[in-house]
Amino acid sequence: MIPASRRQPGFLAALLHRLTGLALAVFLPLHFLALATALRGADALDRFLAITANPLVKLAELALVVALALHLALGLRVLAVEFLPLRERTATAVSLALAAAGAAGLAFLLNVR
Repeated sequence: MIPASRRQPGFLAALLHRLTGLALAVFLPLHFLALATALRGADALDRFLAITANPLVKLAELALVVALALHLALGLRVLAVEFLPLRERTATAVSLALAAAGAAGLAFLLNVR
């Protein structure tokens, strides 16, 4: 059974913010690796970019875009809670953050080739 304190929207927001932050931290070394291939020449970069045509990589890119948008939106929620009198509207802020992340993911999907 989940304790009542963990069923609150603020707990969910904090948990999602931390998890998306961890996902982005895992992504960064991979991103630096991709940038390093460009320094090795055009052939190395072309080989790397050929791997990114895989549908699983596209799915991972979608997850990354959604994680980034969610992390951004929840970070703005934290700033609003800290600096504005919005403490009692946590559920609304979390819903808006999830909607923003979903919209970013949908926009990404519409642009994927």
